[in-house]
Amino acid sequence: MIDFIRLRAVIRKELLQFRRDSRSLALAFVLPLLLLIFFGYAITWDVKDIRMAVVDQDHGARARDLVSAFQAAGRFTLVAAPPRTSDIGLLLDRGTARLALVIPPTFSADLGAGRVAEVQAIVDGSDANTATIALGYTRAIVQQFGAQLLSSTRNPVPPVDARMRVWFNEDLSSSNMIVPGLVVLIMMIIAGLLTSLTIAREWERGTMEQLASTPVSRLEVVFGKLIPFLVIGIVDVAVSSVAGIWIFHVPFRGSVLFLIGPTILFLVGTLGLGLAISAGTRTQLLASQVGMQATFLPGYLLSGFMFAIDIMPLPLRLLTYIVPARYFLVVVRGVFLKGVGPEVLWPESVLMLLYAAGTLGLAVRAFKKEIT
Repeated sequence: MIDFIRLRAVIRKELLQFRRDSRSLALAFVLPLLLLIFFGYAITWDVKDIRMAVVDQDHGARARDLVSAFQAAGRFTLVAAPPRTSDIGLLLDRGTARLALVIPPTFSADLGAGRVAEVQAIVDGSDANTATIALGYTRAIVQQFGAQLLSSTRNPVPPVDARMRVWFNEDLSSSNMIVPGLVVLIMMIIAGLLTSLTIAREWERGTMEQLASTPVSRLEVVFGKLIPFLVIGIVDVAVSSVAGIWIFHVPFRGSVLFLIGPTILFLVGTLGLGLAISAGTRTQLLASQVGMQATFLPGYLLSGFMFAIDIMPLPLRLLTYIVPARYFLVVVRGVFLKGVGPEVLWPESVLMLLYAAGTLGLAVRAFKKEIT
């Protein structure tokens, strides 16, 4: 059983100790916002300025119209117009251009005769993400150019009318996907690091002997150290979410009240993991190192933040089931972008509840009051 008078005393002691530690204050309140802003701008999959070279062997009006269509799209910048295709390799080698468009000498004649006109796009594939996006933009511009030519003929109706619509992220902005994920990743790191130092700090400062001489139980110590950081974590999630909406214009379509519940479950699980690490290591240096490895690497690699879980090998996919960030990431993106609630996200909430119970039990078991 928990004695709430003793629990309140432990919470008050932890808050006083936290308030006197300027480094912990900065880690809890300043670092999350700084990391969100820094990584929110640094990590992006949007390609807005693709340097393009054009080898125009046709020199006709239709060829100029096609080049103008690329420039009007706002994604391409014409940086070179080499006379020969043999010059393309040097431009791509030096990084002067990312994409080269080759317009053959029969381009205008083929269009005028109603034949299929061909163009060639050569892209630098050393950056696979940029190359894929550049080819996608190129294909869309060429198709739109062809549709405009088709509409000016006697048969303006294309054989297939494909109309595409993107749900939940209409602008295909990478910030809308990355920023909610950053909230999850940053809070997993911060929460794990904060609590991974608490019990280890007590052992290093010699105050654990005083705590061991009191009738406070192991459960009361764990909850007394967890509750203050849980409140701090909720504040950090709220501030980071507001910053993501205000600075990066990420839409928020769901319920704030629903998001509070999964946030508490995620933070309790991560804080419990940090307390278990702190109780098991007993030194702040080792605790911080283990805490970073146990939170950052799984959160970054195995949560679905950077790499889709579906494309991972089976052993890694199975490993992701013990990473709480996997479930909280689904919840945060679902609430932010899709506006869904417990009717869809209840499985993730249940799994985070089980994870929180497991890490709390591990923390209580790892904490020993005995002086060795």
